[in-house]
Amino acid sequence: MPETATRRNAMPDTPFDLSRRRLCVILNLGSGRKDGREFAETLGKALKPRCAGFDLRQTPRGSDLVEMAQQAVADGFDIIVAAGGDGTQSAIAGALTGTEAIMGILPGGTFNYFARDLGVGESLEDALDTIREARVERIDIGLIENLVFLNNVSLGAYPHILKTRETIYRRWGRSRVAAYWSVLVALRRLRRPMVLTARLEGEARQFTTALLFVARSAYQLESFGLDGVEAVRNGQFAVLIARARKPLPLLRSALRLAFGFSAQDSDFDLIVTDELTIETPKKRLLIAHDGEKTVMASPLHLQVRQGALQVLLPADGTNKTRDAGG
Repeated sequence: MPETATRRNAMPDTPFDLSRRRLCVILNLGSGRKDGREFAETLGKALKPRCAGFDLRQTPRGSDLVEMAQQAVADGFDIIVAAGGDGTQSAIAGALTGTEAIMGILPGGTFNYFARDLGVGESLEDALDTIREARVERIDIGLIENLVFLNNVSLGAYPHILKTRETIYRRWGRSRVAAYWSVLVALRRLRRPMVLTARLEGEARQFTTALLFVARSAYQLESFGLDGVEAVRNGQFAVLIARARKPLPLLRSALRLAFGFSAQDSDFDLIVTDELTIETPKKRLLIAHDGEKTVMASPLHLQVRQGALQVLLPADGTNKTRDAGG
């Protein structure tokens, strides 16, 4: 079984028969650079003959995803496949959490941390193979207030990096180079750190920092060379709080992360927990979650919800991402 960021809760050992299930693909046309018509034809050929029922629903607006997933559940589909990037996966996971619907993953974004974490495959063909020959498992998810997240939540510098990234994407298109460039541009504009209180298990800890990063992706932490991987695999958060308060030292840390070099553990304080509350003097905060942005009110309560989401994984237990060299 592949090691992943999410602690697994195995379903009963019974065969998963796709031919007895109704499947709905929800395609976010705003993710990545896919040709919607060609993509839809590929999915239809690959999945329609294998299911008891098949439908493909498309939208260019990420704001439609939650309602579309909820409607697919109400329409009686057993499997809801999220086709898009991490933001798409997170939105649809939020709609399916706590239901009996099963989530499939077709990665189509820039980084695809969730798909990599679960080992379902980065290429379309590998991810389709996972759906066609799958097993079902329950996984843990993160909650910030009532919002589901799969990879990370952050406060401080990173939400503003996302704002800058959107501007750069509009001008230059989506790419990893553009994503990394947005880090440099945003951090150049950093002016002052934030003051926050982290409350967990009755203890209050004060921090002055430019960045707080709550991780639920072991794959992402491994990519960044940071501690907390085992904690995440054990169903907890790895909460990383940057020690740097000024632009230049924070920029050094961000550059190491952005360009794939190992970060230094001395750059961050690490808190391991499955539940905490974050409070700041500022009452409304811009929060980044799985590549998206939301304004939320302080204090913020975060918790791990165990076994809350059913997902399709490779039936033979292989990690298609790592087997492919990802």
